Formats: sequence, structure tokens, C-alpha cells
Amino acid sequence: MAATGEMTARARPAVAPVMGGQASARAAFFLRIACAIFILALWEGLSRSGLFYGEVVPSLLAIVKALGKLLVTPDFWTNLKVTTLEVVVSLVIGTALGVATGIILGANRFLMRAFEPYIYYLSPTPRIILFPIMIMWFGVGPSSKIALGALSAFFAVALSTAAGMRQIDHVLIRVGRSFRASTWQMATKIYLPAMRIPVLNGVRLGLGTAIITVLLAETKLSNQGLGYLIMQIYTRFDMPTLYALLIVVFAIAGACNALIGRATGEQA
Repeated sequence: MAATGEMTARARPAVAPVMGGQASARAAFFLRIACAIFILALWEGLSRSGLFYGEVVPSLLAIVKALGKLLVTPDFWTNLKVTTLEVVVSLVIGTALGVATGIILGANRFLMRAFEPYIYYLSPTPRIILFPIMIMWFGVGPSSKIALGALSAFFAVALSTAAGMRQIDHVLIRVGRSFRASTWQMATKIYLPAMRIPVLNGVRLGLGTAIITVLLAETKLSNQGLGYLIMQIYTRFDMPTLYALLIVVFAIAGACNALIGRATGEQA
């Protein structure tokens, strides 16, 4: 019987995978390219259709020309530096506070039950409604935008870190405690290495929310930054330059997202 079962198992043909890893990656790449070509063709078709007033949907050539002019304008680089500084500082502050909060809540079950619901309930709240308060606290300069961006990044990082803490193997925690590791050693030698991916995913989400919040705050009350520049271009109704600037913002955000994705080991 055993021999018969073994022969049957050997005779049964192996199920081939539907698509190999490299073939799947190539197919996904070509699908992205096809979607991009379709969107560009659709955009160009709409721009030539005459369905929209003026240059609401400018041609691709007009956008490319505007992009070339934008990239050689000193005013663009000055505002880009301001926004970059605000986003980076807000992300650093929000990440530091979020990681610390997530570790504290994840390591202490009592504190987690007491305070984590507040983070869940407040996380979906649009941070821009707090902008008037930030202005009163920090003034109309970059500090209010940084504070608002840090608050936006904080929630994403804190929730992701707390979730990562609950996924750590308890054996690692017991090993650290058996060696009488301090709180700082537990955090740096065990917690953070074990939940690298959840923390980086939180930073990834925090970066997106920080960029959105900072740019939105700059459009409300500011005299510098990309958000301010977007509003200035919009008031002139220079739509090709507006779309060119939006492309630059999307490209920068996408590049930062890709870098964090590589740090988490994500494949393109």
C-alpha cells in the first residue's frame, strides 16, 4: 500500500505555477505602461476636443513646455526648499513622537486599553481644521505648518508602531528581559528591529499625510512654499504651469514613497 501510494504520488503531475515571478513582474510593468499611455492619449484627446473652456485641459506639449520653464525658475526652487524643509521636519517630529507613543502603548496593555482608542478616534479627523489653533500657538510662519504636518504624521506612525508591537514574538521579549535589558535597550535592540516594516509603513503613510497637510496649509495662509506657489499660478489662470507644478509634486512624493518601499523590501 505504501509503495502504491508512493508510485501514485510520483506519477501525479506537478501543478505548474500560473505565472513565474519574472513573467508576472514584466506583465505588471507593461500593464502600467499601457495604462500611462492610455491616460496620456485620453488627456490629449480631451484637450483637442474643445469640450472645456480655455486651457482647463491644456495639451501635453504645453504642459511639457511649462515644466521646462518652471524647472529653470529660481522662484520655484526657493519655494521647493521651504516646503521640503517643512515636510522633513514635520515628518521627523511626527515619526519620533509616533514611534515612542506606539512602543509605550504596545508594551503596556493597560495603557493601550486606556489611550489607544483616543488615537483611533482622532486619527480620521481632518488636521486642517486645527490650522487656526496652530497659527495662534506658533504664528503664521513655517512653525505652524510644521506643527500641523507633525500632527498628521504622528497618528499614522503611532498606530502602525502599536500594531507592530503586538506582532513581536514574545520569545524575543522574554530573552531581553532575562538579560535585564533596560527600557532603552529593549526599544533599540528588540522592539525596533523586530517591527522595522510596520514602522516604515507608518512612516510611509505619515509622509503622505504630512505632504498633503503642509501643502494645504500653505495654500491657506503663507507667502512661500509650493502650496503658496500653486495658488499664485492659479490666480493667473496659468493652467499649463499649474499642471506642471502638480506633476513635480507627484514625482517628488512618488520618489520618496519608492525609497521607503525599498527600505521595507517591497518589490516594484
